[in-house]
Amino acid sequence: MSNFKLIRYLMAVLPLVTIGATIGVIVAPASALEVKADAKSNLQQPEKVDLAALDLYARDLSAKDETLNETDTAIDAVTSVSQLTDVKPTDWAFQALQSLVERYGCIAGYPDKTFKGNRAITRYEFAAGLNSCMDRINDLVSASTGDAVKKSDLETLRKLQEQFAAELTTLRGRVDGLEGRVATLEKQQFSTTTKLSGQVWINMTGAFAGSPVTAERSLLQGGANPNLAPTRVGGVPTQVQRSQPNITLSNYLFLNLTTSFTGKDALVTQLVAGNASSPANQLVSAGFFNSWGTPITDQTGTPQAGSNAVYIREMSYTFPLSDKIRVAVGPRLNTYRYFDSNRFTSFLTGASSFNSSGSTLFAAVDRGAGAVITWDISPQFRLAAGYLSENTEFLNPALGFNTAANPTVGLFGSTNQLVSELTYSPSKSANFRLLYSRSLLRPYNGFIGGAVGEPLPYGYADDGFGGRVKDATADTVVANFDWTITPQVGIFGRYSYGRTGINPVDAARVGGDITVQSIQMGLGFPDLGKKGALGVISYLIPHTYTGGRQFLLSGAGDGGKQQELEISYYYPINKNIAIVPSMYAIFNPNNFSTNPTVFIGNLRTQFTF
Repeated sequence: MSNFKLIRYLMAVLPLVTIGATIGVIVAPASALEVKADAKSNLQQPEKVDLAALDLYARDLSAKDETLNETDTAIDAVTSVSQLTDVKPTDWAFQALQSLVERYGCIAGYPDKTFKGNRAITRYEFAAGLNSCMDRINDLVSASTGDAVKKSDLETLRKLQEQFAAELTTLRGRVDGLEGRVATLEKQQFSTTTKLSGQVWINMTGAFAGSPVTAERSLLQGGANPNLAPTRVGGVPTQVQRSQPNITLSNYLFLNLTTSFTGKDALVTQLVAGNASSPANQLVSAGFFNSWGTPITDQTGTPQAGSNAVYIREMSYTFPLSDKIRVAVGPRLNTYRYFDSNRFTSFLTGASSFNSSGSTLFAAVDRGAGAVITWDISPQFRLAAGYLSENTEFLNPALGFNTAANPTVGLFGSTNQLVSELTYSPSKSANFRLLYSRSLLRPYNGFIGGAVGEPLPYGYADDGFGGRVKDATADTVVANFDWTITPQVGIFGRYSYGRTGINPVDAARVGGDITVQSIQMGLGFPDLGKKGALGVISYLIPHTYTGGRQFLLSGAGDGGKQQELEISYYYPINKNIAIVPSMYAIFNPNNFSTNPTVFIGNLRTQFTF
């Protein structure tokens, strides 16, 4: 539909009405009406129209339950009243409608060829309809079509024009004002194809322990670096004692640029910046940086710790192959946009820590280069499959990371992962997901583990004697569900199983498999205290090793079983601002049964725009 017709379309936001016994002005509502454009109209339309502004204008003129659908296409003005399937000769307004259709041609119907003649209207809507028929009669008069316009009709029209003069003036004034607003918006708009949105988080976080916490770390730098792997002394990894950290106040932000060229595709560019190192990172064993006790929004998000440097977090292009199949490709796809979702563990509104927001055994590649295909098989079944090669924004390429963009390793070198997930949704209230991932893991510092170690998960693995290892193959299976039992109560859970193959560089040493499992269960409380709010209680065993413990350079502890309890509450103040208090309790942290329980408190303010 042309922009000119769109303005006329909005001017005619009209339900059905009969005006006078002679002229019987009857018009259709805006959501499907298209009145014939008046070539002599004094309304000069801009070449481009801001649809959002026009929609606001249309809603101001028409009833709240009738809004403009940009994809609707009205049928041409009808030439016979018989084309309107819901109009019968016995209808009281039939003759008036027939006169307008057959004599003046200023009537159009809905796309389904109905007229819907029983809807009430406002005086402004009536005035808009009167204006459209006046324009049509002016056309007929100017064209000198003889007696096409009866003198009695003109007299009736004149009286109506006088009676509704104020409304017609107001209507034209509104349109003139709208034109000015549209022109201003077009000059000031960011882009005709790109939408800018964002999220900003401000975090206050503290970690509290009653006594020093034992962690498996390197003794270099006084044991302060959580990324340096320990060494084995007498076969036992070196340990350090970590004291309680101080409370921090930090920020984290996303800027999202979403571009569409066809209305069905999306080019996503997400920028990230932050300045945090969450307090719990002072207590973790090597390789567990940004894992237990750390809110996802309490991080730097880039290789430059604490810098607030801006990096590209996500870059992908998504387009449809058909109505049911979509493809996403790009150099930096976000794995969690497509896999292992759960309505109660999304960090934006639900469980907020790294460990509780998704499976701890998935994924080795958080962001990667490659492609993902999603297929909506039916309303109940959805299949997603993808290949991603490591290109994660917070990993430093100077240390060998971002291998997908490194020509010495490339798109198909380690680290990479193949993922498939089948989702079954028997109703809107329940979702069941089964995921499988096959990974090839790169030993960046000679050991498997760290941020690209899943399904180890985290920590570091060697050959059992402190020696280096080769690339490792790994398998992960995750079963994940969420179920809203009532509108106010839901349950969720995850079970994950992982296997990582250890292949020593020293051929004299025997490799093997590290097998591990994790389990999570919890409760969700939608609309708790306010519509849109969400309370979540999550219980998690992040990693229980069932085999290959001898290969763990960090993470085994003294055989204890780490457990985590998280309680969070998302409270929206309005659609743009939310307050989210969270509390985590970490039992047997770092898998040391002798460690004290660590309590973490986080209060974040979340801004969305």
